[in-house]
Amino acid sequence: MMKGSKMIRIGGYLGLLFALVVTTGLKAQRVPKALRDDIKISHYMAIGPDAVRLLVDPVTKSFYYTTFSGDIIRVAEDFAGNRYLVKEYTAADHGITRLQGASFLDSTLFLVGNISVNRGKGTKGIMMKGKLNRYGKRDWSLGFITEDVGSTKTIFDHGFNGTVISPDGKYIFVNSGARTDHGEVQDNDGEYPNSRDEALTACVLRIPVDVEALFLPNDKEFLVKNGYLFAEGIRNAYDLAFSPEGHLFAVSNSGDYDHPEDMFWLREGRHYGYPWVMGMVENPQQYKDWQPDPKTDPFINPFSHAWRVRYFRNDPTFPKMPKKPFTNPVLNHGPDANEYRDRKTGKVMDADTTGVLVGTFTPHRSPLGLFFDVDGVLADEFNKDGFVLSWTYGRTSVLMRPFTMQGADLMHLDLEYDEKIDNYHVRCRRIVEGFEGPTDAVMIGNDVYVIENSNDDAHIWKITLPAKEKKTQASTN
Repeated sequence: MMKGSKMIRIGGYLGLLFALVVTTGLKAQRVPKALRDDIKISHYMAIGPDAVRLLVDPVTKSFYYTTFSGDIIRVAEDFAGNRYLVKEYTAADHGITRLQGASFLDSTLFLVGNISVNRGKGTKGIMMKGKLNRYGKRDWSLGFITEDVGSTKTIFDHGFNGTVISPDGKYIFVNSGARTDHGEVQDNDGEYPNSRDEALTACVLRIPVDVEALFLPNDKEFLVKNGYLFAEGIRNAYDLAFSPEGHLFAVSNSGDYDHPEDMFWLREGRHYGYPWVMGMVENPQQYKDWQPDPKTDPFINPFSHAWRVRYFRNDPTFPKMPKKPFTNPVLNHGPDANEYRDRKTGKVMDADTTGVLVGTFTPHRSPLGLFFDVDGVLADEFNKDGFVLSWTYGRTSVLMRPFTMQGADLMHLDLEYDEKIDNYHVRCRRIVEGFEGPTDAVMIGNDVYVIENSNDDAHIWKITLPAKEKKTQASTN
């Protein structure tokens, strides 16, 4: 999803100087805007480029963030309370050169990503575990590594990324994104002939946290038999989170076709439709008579990468849709993030005026940073609800601009279970806007910390949401 870039090491005197510059120059900085009077925003600190995940060590309570290129960076404070960055580990320490996932369980840090093999033509998914030793350093050990699958020469090779630890602490759920835009052949100059998506891609795996040096073959039967394949047919669930009820949710990115972006309630053994269906809209490339042309198919943006490199094409060998029924995404009632393209007319519509339920978000929004008020600390309107970021800013996105100028924001997700369809509905409302490439969020009490990915203007912001009123016990005589 994001391109890596080299990060400058910041520590010691240089780190203190950097923190002072951030503090004194804050008034000239861009500041996100709250869309409600009861939400407060403050600047936490400026950071370097390449940030992906933000997390908190549950033992030391320190903030950490990770970079795409493999750096593990701790936010430290000096005696005067000035914050600065300390690069504690790099890819040379843990071995993951394309790092996209990170989670803490007690004092152990789980890292998930990919490494290149076969002269850069292939890739392996990998998980490393960093356990603290008595000297305060991490000893790195291999959790799992996969059989190699073909990498691609495209921007659509998503790799292993989103992670979340189960509430009981027994499993880590890991997303492995699609290696294609919409299920097309990606053979990497013929090195992996006729390769589309594989058993190890476009799925969510469930891995015991105590595994050591587990090898995962590119074999669906093996993955199912051993309980590792939790859910399939998901293009790229870059963020996963458990609700207060213990339900696992994921937000997924669709491709360059104008499919809505999915939010799923993930359940074991379910298939969620990819590559045949995304956002409850069928992928037309599965039909043998399809002749893609932006002039006749309004769902194809002529400026999209997939069109310009001819990944939309007549594809007679596209795999047939499986007989197993698909599980639909969460249905969005709006009032926000529910623009869509009408299937018959091709016109962009706002579901608030048409009454259509979108599955789930406006196309190309790129939902990230999913989290829930698990502890129920927020005021009644937000209590135990979900929240999600949007990476894309409509005003600057050639793909999203036809739908909306909004984006790069934080949304409130009011979810409600519907017994009739055995699934959820959601009401989405934007509550903060004006981020620059937000990628992840952490909630501590009623404060939400949002990290951005930007080459020259990246920050961590503190968003204070309204807290639940504390009940006072009446005095008696």
